[in-house]
This record gives sequence, structure tokens and C-alpha cells, in this order.
Amino acid sequence: MTLDDKIRACFQHCVLKYIEKSRMTNATLRERLGIGEKNYPTASAIIKATTEKGLIKESEKPKEYIPSWA
Repeated sequence: MTLDDKIRACFQHCVLKYIEKSRMTNATLRERLGIGEKNYPTASAIIKATTEKGLIKESEKPKEYIPSWA
């Protein structure tokens, strides 16, 4: 997957979690993308890139994310 593909997947995962009345976290994104627990920095980098694009934002609770339009 390219970085753009990963950003799109992160955004879509975040929207899905929001619709389910839940929140995206590093752990849920790792599970969705099949990233191992020890490779959490990879998921963090994807979340950071998606946040910088303005697609997601941190929710009221730290380390939980929601779509930027929510």
C-alpha cells in the first residue's frame, strides 16, 4: 500500500468507528491494517499523516480519533 492508500484506509476506519459510536485508536488501526503490536510506531505515523491532511482529529479523550467533520 502507498502512503495515500494508508491515509485513506485510516480515514475510512475512523469514520466506521465513529458510525459504530466508538473511537479509532492506534490499536484498532493496527488490527484493521494487520500491523503487529510491536510496530505501533507505524500506525502512529499513519495517524499523524491523516491528521496533518485534516481528515481526522483527536477526540475529547487523548489518543482517540474522530473524523474532522464530526
